[in-house]
Amino acid sequence: MSDKLILPEHIGIIMDGNGRWAKKRGLPRNAGHKKGAEVFENISRCCRDLGIKYLTVYAFSTENWKRPKEEVEGIMNLMRSYLKGMAKAKNEHIAVRFIGDREPFDEDLLKLMEEAENADVGEVITTVQIALNYGGRDEIVHSVKEIAEKIKKGELSPEDITEELISDNLYSKTPECDLIIRPSGEERLSNFLLWESAYSEFVFMDVLWPDFTKEHLEKALEEYSKRNRRFGGV
Repeated sequence: MSDKLILPEHIGIIMDGNGRWAKKRGLPRNAGHKKGAEVFENISRCCRDLGIKYLTVYAFSTENWKRPKEEVEGIMNLMRSYLKGMAKAKNEHIAVRFIGDREPFDEDLLKLMEEAENADVGEVITTVQIALNYGGRDEIVHSVKEIAEKIKKGELSPEDITEELISDNLYSKTPECDLIIRPSGEERLSNFLLWESAYSEFVFMDVLWPDFTKEHLEKALEEYSKRNRRFGGV
């Protein structure tokens, strides 16, 4: 990969295709999620090594609760294993944050999430946001409710509402997303970072997430570097 590439500050990845990957191999869906989790850890380190400041990954949406109970439990157990591993890792220089509604999660998972967010990782190079029980519409509703509550308390007036204020009350506390990558061949956002993707560049790739590699990431970054981002200007 060329050293002259223009790299994004914030990458979002829709980690799609785990189930199809497993089905192709005659494996249970959770085998695909397990392989996908390994790829996530590898790509997180790749982003760190490239100096990407923020990576947001779509791990579990607000709609994913509709999946079979066994699959949901498998995903949550994978998250537990990942977080327990993080507790043992030192000086990875990767900070972890979670975005989404935490209310439905079990106490033990909530504790592991909090410990991960407070872990000593050394000097932070990359912050990884894991979108868990997350939906872009839900995030905007959350922001509106937070603002409405402040207006109700007399802390704000309706005239104070701006785009910046809405952004400040989102789950995500990162800059807007520069690049969104979606593997699996699908070409839609699926309720991911709706507010933060207003001026994102999109790269869709015909590879299932468990097969996604550093080379795929570099190819997406090369494509991003070619884009002329005008932000509504000329």
